[in-house]
Amino acid sequence: MQDIMMLVQDPAAWVALVTLVVMEVVLGIDNLIFISILTNKLPPEHREKARKVGIGLALIMRLALLGTVAWIVKLTTPVFDLFGHGFSWKDMILIAGGLFLLWKATKEIHHSVDPAEHENDAAANAVTTSFAAVIGQILVLDLVFSVDSIITAVGMTPHLPIMVVAVVAAVTVMLVAATPLANFIEKNPTIVMLALGFLMMIGTTLIAEGMGFHVPKGYVYAAMAFSALVEVLNMFARNAKKRKREAAKQDTVH
Repeated sequence: MQDIMMLVQDPAAWVALVTLVVMEVVLGIDNLIFISILTNKLPPEHREKARKVGIGLALIMRLALLGTVAWIVKLTTPVFDLFGHGFSWKDMILIAGGLFLLWKATKEIHHSVDPAEHENDAAANAVTTSFAAVIGQILVLDLVFSVDSIITAVGMTPHLPIMVVAVVAAVTVMLVAATPLANFIEKNPTIVMLALGFLMMIGTTLIAEGMGFHVPKGYVYAAMAFSALVEVLNMFARNAKKRKREAAKQDTVH
């Protein structure tokens, strides 16, 4: 209790907390995009429940990993060497997660680009894309992003209470933003393709990190933000053209 009071009175601890919350929220964007795309494949009545379960599992996994900080730190210790690079358990988890993201995003892009090939399988897809299957896939990515998130937290502050508060705050933001983001993605088909492109870039980044190539996160998120801004401008332009066409039709009728 005394240690917590000292942290509350320490300005440096507050700076570390705010910085870590921002970092955790930014790192959670990747997880949130994946959850939004995946849950949108479920029947509408099951989507919000799946998002809450998926994000809840992410919180439980992060808190569980925080309880084993000493073990988490050991995940960065090289297990074997290959091509002059020492691979740790963290590296292997990131590579596996990156490959899974690339596979999933590529599969979804193929489905979006060539929907005719899948029209006859619509009923089969509705059956196979079950609630349990979606939660299972979310759980796999939760593990990858949770390990990356907690290792980042450990590297920024040695204080466990700050890590716990930052993780809970970040996951709360994810929980609040999940449904609006998923609805926005569903109503704007071009956003789906952009989000899948983001997932492919994130998957490639995870593989690169696992192979020992440091990719500054700032560059990645700056590129994502710029692409999103361009897509928003395109949406405004399309809506403006649509309104002009509708106005022209009304004038013709009159």
